[in-house]
Amino acid sequence: MSELPRRAEELIRYLELEPHREGGYFREVYRSDERLPHHALPERYRGDRAFATAIYFLLPGRQVSRLHRLCSDEVWHFYEGSGVRIHVFDDDDRYHELRLGADHTRSESYQVVVPGRTWFGVHLTDETSFALAGCTVAPGFEYADFTMANAEELLNRFPDHKAVIRRLL
Repeated sequence: MSELPRRAEELIRYLELEPHREGGYFREVYRSDERLPHHALPERYRGDRAFATAIYFLLPGRQVSRLHRLCSDEVWHFYEGSGVRIHVFDDDDRYHELRLGADHTRSESYQVVVPGRTWFGVHLTDETSFALAGCTVAPGFEYADFTMANAEELLNRFPDHKAVIRRLL
């Protein structure tokens, strides 16, 4: 971990974070004991789901959270470090950017919501730093609901945003 900012290394150890397959580090800190039955959920879910789940997520330096999507909405909560830019691509071929962080002069918010079924990826505002955030998903996260982006498909659908997409692959 020597290439990471010292505070990021401390948080990874203290919070017992593990590398995440999309980039960054995470640890699940909450999973509801109560479950929603499959028949009560929209068709996009394959099985029962916890009411909600929550993780810590730390993104350091030049690492990115690579483009992916979830079936559920994801609420991001800012805790510490640099602000982040969350790039969102939806099924109506629209793009927008969410700004998570504590710098209100840069239009950052302490909480933002990434709608379910949208492609999104994340990078830091200050690549010499890190960001510690929390992510809450309802219905709860399952890896069956997680899909990494197909680069060619997104590059074809969003030709005006090729630089952002390439950065987040």
